[in-house]
Amino acid sequence: MEYLPLDELMTSADIISLHCPLVPENKYLINRETLRRMKRGVTIINTSRGGLLHTADVIDSLKSGQIAYLGIDVYEQEEKLFFKDLSGSIIEDDTIQRLMSFPNVLVTGHQAFFTEEALQQIAEITLRSVDQLINGKAVNEEVILV
Repeated sequence: MEYLPLDELMTSADIISLHCPLVPENKYLINRETLRRMKRGVTIINTSRGGLLHTADVIDSLKSGQIAYLGIDVYEQEEKLFFKDLSGSIIEDDTIQRLMSFPNVLVTGHQAFFTEEALQQIAEITLRSVDQLINGKAVNEEVILV
C-alpha cells in the first residue's frame, strides 16, 4: 500500500476523513494554514478527536465556502455537551451553536464506544449496581436515582 504525503493529500483530496489519535504533533491538524491548501469545496469528516480541528478556522472556512461540508461526531468541548440531556438547558457554547447553524454541517454524538465489549461491560456494571442497591451494599459506581 502506498501512502500520499500529507501535503499532497491536503491539496488533492475532495474528502478528508480523520481517523487518528490526538497527540501533541497533530493538535489542530486542520487549521487556517492547512485549510488554505485544500481544494475549494472540500468535505471534512472527523470521527477521531475534537482537538484535530481548530474550530474557529473551520467556521471561517465554512462561511467562505472553502469547506463545502463538515461531518463531526467529536468536538473539543464535547464532555460538556454530549452524553446528557440538555434539551431543557441553554447551551452556552457559542462555537458549537454556530457550527450547528450551518445547513451543510452534521454534528452527532460520538458513538465509538458502542462496541459489543463496551455494551457488555455497561450491562454488567449496571446489573451489579442494581444488585448492590437492592441488597443494601455500597455501590462501587456513581448511581443517580430518579
